[in-house]
Amino acid sequence: MCGISGIINKNNQAVDLREIKKITDIVSHRGPDGEGFLLENNFALGHRRLAIIDISNVSDQPMWYEDKYAIVFNGEIYNYLEIKSDLEKLGYAFKTKSDTEVILIAYECWGNDCIKRFNGMWSFCIYDKKKNILFCSRDRFGIKPFYYIDGVNSFVFGSEIKQLLPYAKMTVNKKVLLDYLVLNLEEQSDETFFEGIQRLQPSHNLVYDLQTHKKHFERYYSLEYKPEIGKLSITDAVFQCKTDLIDSIKLRLRSDVEVGTCLSGGLDSSSIAAIAAKEFKLDANFKGIHAKSSEKYTDESHFAQIVADAGNINIVYTEPSEDYFKTHIEAVTMIQEEPIGGPSVFMQYAVFEKAKQEGCIVMLDGQGGDETLLGYERYFPSLLNDASFFRKIVEMFKYSRKSRLSFLTVLMYYFYFKYPGLRRKRLLMKCSFIKKEYLDSIDTSILFELSNAYKSPFELQKIEITRTQLPHLLKYEDKNSMAHSIEARLPFLDYRAVENAVSFNPKFKINDGWSKFILRKATNEYLPEEIGWRRNKRSFESPRTWLNDKNYFMSVIKESIILAKIGTDINSKLSEDIIWKLFSIALWEKKFGVKID
Repeated sequence: MCGISGIINKNNQAVDLREIKKITDIVSHRGPDGEGFLLENNFALGHRRLAIIDISNVSDQPMWYEDKYAIVFNGEIYNYLEIKSDLEKLGYAFKTKSDTEVILIAYECWGNDCIKRFNGMWSFCIYDKKKNILFCSRDRFGIKPFYYIDGVNSFVFGSEIKQLLPYAKMTVNKKVLLDYLVLNLEEQSDETFFEGIQRLQPSHNLVYDLQTHKKHFERYYSLEYKPEIGKLSITDAVFQCKTDLIDSIKLRLRSDVEVGTCLSGGLDSSSIAAIAAKEFKLDANFKGIHAKSSEKYTDESHFAQIVADAGNINIVYTEPSEDYFKTHIEAVTMIQEEPIGGPSVFMQYAVFEKAKQEGCIVMLDGQGGDETLLGYERYFPSLLNDASFFRKIVEMFKYSRKSRLSFLTVLMYYFYFKYPGLRRKRLLMKCSFIKKEYLDSIDTSILFELSNAYKSPFELQKIEITRTQLPHLLKYEDKNSMAHSIEARLPFLDYRAVENAVSFNPKFKINDGWSKFILRKATNEYLPEEIGWRRNKRSFESPRTWLNDKNYFMSVIKESIILAKIGTDINSKLSEDIIWKLFSIALWEKKFGVKID
């Protein structure tokens, strides 16, 4: 796990070492264990290393292979030992024990198609000396970031937006801003909040010709339905779910440094922690980090303690206070680089801060379980699409008994998510303070795409995993963990497990009102009943009292030039979630000095 950077001069002049070093040093927190640079004819690559596998200096980067290819790499290829074995059988020899060298030799052997063999998370750039190209790639689900800016005189890329700011105009991307504010979307396209700064989309390669300065993109992966998995019986599906998770965790325990786990007390993180502890006989030094809420309503520490006691896990608590929240707001804003969806991000930040203090350089986490196994109650409507009116009412009643929702709330969910016109009207009404010309410019077609996806649980999961839900959660996870030089690993997002999970019969995922039913059954032998069959979920939810001081939030909002430009009559009577987003925009504007055209 590392930080990478690159600068290409389109005038074909050499890049100054000081220039590439400057933008690489910006991400020193991503790689405190070493740095390296490669300067060639008209480009330079930079690398900051966080040593996880083969921590010796022989695996430092940029790494060369036979004076043919050089790489800067951020991430982990978990199945590198299996790929290495295949390559050795083909006659290739290795000088290191690293997964980085495996990528290089895999590229030598299979070219661009090497990507399809990788099970992991990555963003990397390979310099192909013979072809005079840069071959860049980002993992299937976008766990690791890759930002770039394509300017008149240069093409620059990096692991973080901050690296590219010296080359940007520092103006807000109004489309992205309004999508966030009105549609609750952040990562659904290749655009960022900064005009001109883009992200390489997940499941894509970028090939840059160093002579012509032309680039093209290649999509190498698409999430597809597997009919053979959809036909499995409930017994076989539960076995497959359990097998997938065990194997995914096994791969993600490969490390030459200490591994811990995030432990919220919810089903997803508890499943990972319990399976890791029992299946792989981890000793009592296996740490689970929990962010305890200071508010009784959102406090889940007792659930986390139950999991820890049952699995012989050494649980470590951190308890962020409201004062902690306020004193860290600016720092977390700088770390996240864009407006933040909600204050729960600060609880996650505190978990990784504590992990760093405890010496856990690698942390397992449960991100992705909800999206792959239908864990959100908003998924209920998709299962009712083909039911008769009478059956819809019966099923809604069942759902309300097995979830946090009342019957009327389930009914509201059904109409809200199934009918895009209604959803669009409600979202626009909540943001009626935005000036008409800006409201009219918002493209709400994605709401209709989502509504259409609700007709099929698979299509709904696909769009949420690839566009509307999971991407922004992965962004928060990456930036919060790497801010503390921590590598976060996500077993639920092993691509094989994802493919199977989205293909399971949807009635096995939501059954008789139980969300993630198949996971509950698969983890029966690992989790106490009060954890495995919980109806409520919080997931490191922040105390609600943190948002009580509206005067504080409004004072920051009132300073915003951007908000004054796009809105009118912004006051404390707006909904809590809107006030938060306005505050986050204003603080981001202030910290980064962003302007509006």
